[in-house]
Amino acid sequence: QLELITPFQLYFNPELIFKHFQVWRLITNYLFFGPVGFNFLFNMIFLYRYCRMLEEGSFRGRTADFVFMFLFGGLLMTLFGLFVNLVFLGQAFTIMLVYVWSRRNPYVRMNFFGLLIFQAPFLPWVLMGFSLLLGNSIIVDLLGIAVGHIYFFLEDVFPNQPGGGRLLKTPSVLKAIFDTPEDDPNYNPLPEERPGGFAWGEGQRLGG
Repeated sequence: QLELITPFQLYFNPELIFKHFQVWRLITNYLFFGPVGFNFLFNMIFLYRYCRMLEEGSFRGRTADFVFMFLFGGLLMTLFGLFVNLVFLGQAFTIMLVYVWSRRNPYVRMNFFGLLIFQAPFLPWVLMGFSLLLGNSIIVDLLGIAVGHIYFFLEDVFPNQPGGGRLLKTPSVLKAIFDTPEDDPNYNPLPEERPGGFAWGEGQRLGG
């Protein structure tokens, strides 16, 4: 917005990334949502709202798993981006977050601008229809829904199937960085760390 850089320096371009080593485009293409306007504000509100609800809901106390979902979703979208003609993937990432939240909260009733009332799992599809009405390409929404469904299936559905298991495991390095280590039940705190601080002296009963 300040015109210090242009979108041409940010967009997703496999040739510039792999042949000219402009690797920053792998990240910056997720950070540009177009000029300030309705579409920009729409994405910001949804990104903030559903990212926060996921972090405070199903990912509460699981920061490393939350970060891993970001990395997994970003990697998968980047791979798909090689085969579709998309230059910015931020909106698809927002739709992915909305999809995961909606599938994990299937009984929440949604009210879309006071016009539609529906259950949460239909929200990504309603957003896609709204995007279509605005004349935008639905490929972005379909990509976000597809990646969100893959994550949800591997994380929530497949492990609970007969013969299923967890295929997505958060790397231990992420847990070491983001998760608070569990308390050691055998840890004996130093005197100054104990409730009440140091035991400066034992009291004696008068007349003892």
